[in-house]
Amino acid sequence: MRYESLDIFLKDGADLIAKGPIALIFAEDEVEVASTLRHHLGLGFKQVILFAPDEITVPQGVEAQVLRVRHNTRAVNMLSTTVNRIIAATHGQWIYYCYNAEYLFYPFCETRNIVDLLTFHSEERRNAMLTYVVDLYAGDLNAYPNAVSLEDAHLDRSGYYALGRAGTDGPKERQLDFFGGLRWRFEEHVPKDRRRIDRIALFRAKSGLKLSENHLFNDEEYNTFACPWHNNLTAAIGSFRMAKALKANAGSTFDIHEFTWHNSVEFEWQSQQLLDLGLMEPGQWF
Repeated sequence: MRYESLDIFLKDGADLIAKGPIALIFAEDEVEVASTLRHHLGLGFKQVILFAPDEITVPQGVEAQVLRVRHNTRAVNMLSTTVNRIIAATHGQWIYYCYNAEYLFYPFCETRNIVDLLTFHSEERRNAMLTYVVDLYAGDLNAYPNAVSLEDAHLDRSGYYALGRAGTDGPKERQLDFFGGLRWRFEEHVPKDRRRIDRIALFRAKSGLKLSENHLFNDEEYNTFACPWHNNLTAAIGSFRMAKALKANAGSTFDIHEFTWHNSVEFEWQSQQLLDLGLMEPGQWF
């Protein structure tokens, strides 16, 4: 089903997003839009909503399974503006957001759906879940000049680290800034405010909740990686977005001839690999 604008969608499609979890997919270009939609449909979201301009095409069989909203995904502050309007319309529902060529993984996602995950997380009195954005990239840039290939996907197996998130009176409790991947290895080409790889991509909507452009919420508890008592579930988003940007940007593309290095490994498209690399954890969920 198609909607001509976000305003029309929030008016006419309100009943369709009355029950979550809901996935918001923002298509910035045509790269792997269909595979992104298929992946998240397969995880069991009640609704998958594609925000995209008209020029982005999607196979009819895939588009028939999602809600599509005409949207300028390159507008200034697009992400926060759009997500915050969805939050205001979906009180109490779980929301997930990502861009095209990004793929959500969580512990045991091959056998447990997203409803199972969020039911357990809710029982632990958590209203948000930390996700690490793990950079994916093609191993052969000559064969895949836009750095995107599902068959030749690689990721860094090490080089990740965290720093305490600064507050007014010292580091914030249970909050860290995480770094690594291409944003770390090619940081000279990445603005300082875009180098973090942490994103609270799964969260429960509530009145007054606001997302900022740097992927943080106005409720500090939403930005924590765990509760005060024990470690909680975390998830990961395999993302080609940074690799695409580094090869599309004229200021970086000619300086980068390959993304692979001695710590690159092939991405197996399995949650166990991400668990083994410490890029997400099951907490108390077994």
